[in-house]
Amino acid sequence: MGLMDKIRGEIVDIIEWIDDSRSTLAWRFPRYQNEIKNGAQLIVREGQQAVFVYRGSLADTFEPGHYELTSENLPILSTLQGWKHGFDSPFRSEVYFINTRPVTDLRWGTPQPVTVRDPDFKMVQVRANGLCVVKVDDPGIFLREVIGTDSAVEIEEITELLRRVITLAFSDMVMESGLGAIDLQGKQVELSEKLREFVAERVDDEYGLAIPEITMNISLPDEITQAMTRGVARGVEQAGYIDNAGDLNRYTQAQAANAMVAAASNEGGSPMGDMMSMGMGVAMAGQMANQMGAAMGGQPGQQQAAAAAPPPLPAQASYHVAMNGQQAGPFTVDQMRAGLANGQMTPTSMVWTAGMAGWAAANTVPALAVLFQAPPPLPQDPPPAPPAEAPPTPPAAD
Repeated sequence: MGLMDKIRGEIVDIIEWIDDSRSTLAWRFPRYQNEIKNGAQLIVREGQQAVFVYRGSLADTFEPGHYELTSENLPILSTLQGWKHGFDSPFRSEVYFINTRPVTDLRWGTPQPVTVRDPDFKMVQVRANGLCVVKVDDPGIFLREVIGTDSAVEIEEITELLRRVITLAFSDMVMESGLGAIDLQGKQVELSEKLREFVAERVDDEYGLAIPEITMNISLPDEITQAMTRGVARGVEQAGYIDNAGDLNRYTQAQAANAMVAAASNEGGSPMGDMMSMGMGVAMAGQMANQMGAAMGGQPGQQQAAAAAPPPLPAQASYHVAMNGQQAGPFTVDQMRAGLANGQMTPTSMVWTAGMAGWAAANTVPALAVLFQAPPPLPQDPPPAPPAEAPPTPPAAD
C-alpha cells in the first residue's frame, strides 16, 4: 500500500448510519483516530439526527438529508476550531447518530401494589401494567445525561429507569385523583393520558425524552373482583338492608357469602369445612338481621336505647372438637347436635372448652349430656280387642 492509499484510508469521506433495528437509541460513528475530510458526505436518514461533538462540547446538529461538510454548514464547529476563513484540511470531531423514531414495545408494571383508599372497600391494593412509547426529543440533553462517552445506547439501558419513573408517577397520580379502586379501573383510558403527562414532566428536561403514549391496565384484588362478578354486595345493598351500615360490613358480608357459595359447591367437603360453613351461615344471618333492625329502627339514639332495654343473653359455651387428628371449632352445642346428626361427630369424639382440665370424650362431659339422652320408650299399642263370641248354632230341624 502506497503512502497516498494509507492517507486516504485514514480520512473519512462518507459518514452515515444504516440501522436495521428499532432498539438502538444512539450510535457513535466509528471514526477512531481518523480525520474527517474537507467536503465529506454526511447522510442522515429519516428517523435520525446527526450531532457533531468537539472536545466534549455539542456543536452542529443535522436533520435528515444529504450534506457536504464545509465551514458554511458547520458554523458552531468552525467557531470552536477557529476556522475564521473556512478550512481546507481534514478535521477531527465525534459524530453521533440519534434515533428519533418512537420505541413502542417498552413494557412496564408496578413491582409492588399501590394502596388506594376506597369508599366501598376501605383500603385496597391495586396493581397496574401496560406499554410505554418513548422517543428521543432533545438530542443535546440526551447526549449529556444518557449517552456520555458510550459508543451506543440501547433501549434496555433506560428501560429500568423509565419503569421506576412510571411506577412513582402512577402512585402520585392515584393519590392526586382521589378515586376509589373501582372508579380507577372504570376510567383507565382518561387516566392513561394523565399518567403520560406525569411521566413526560419527569423525563423531558431531565433526560431529553418524550412520551407520546402510555397504555395502562389496572387490576384489582381477586376477592373484590369475585364479589363484583357475583353481584353479592350490590344485591344486598339494593335490597335495602345496609343503607345505614358501614362499608366494611358490606365487604364482610360479600366475603362470607362467597365462602358459603364455595362450600356449598364442594359436595365432598371435609367435616371441618362443613361445620365452619354452618357457623358462618348462622353468624351472617344474625348480622343481616341486626342490620335490618337498625335500618328500620329510626334514629341511632333510639336504636341504642331499644337495644339496651332487654338484659343480655347468657353466653353459650362453645367447644373445640378433634376431627381426623385436627382441632376444629369452637362450635356451639346446637352446631355439635347438627354434627352428631349427620355423622360428622360421634359420642366418643374428644372435646375441650375453657375450664376443662383436658380433652375428654363428648359423652362424658356433663354439660353435653343433653346431646346423648336416649328418648323414652314409645308407649305400647293397646291390647287387641277380644274376638266377638260366635252366635250359638241353631238346633237341627226335626
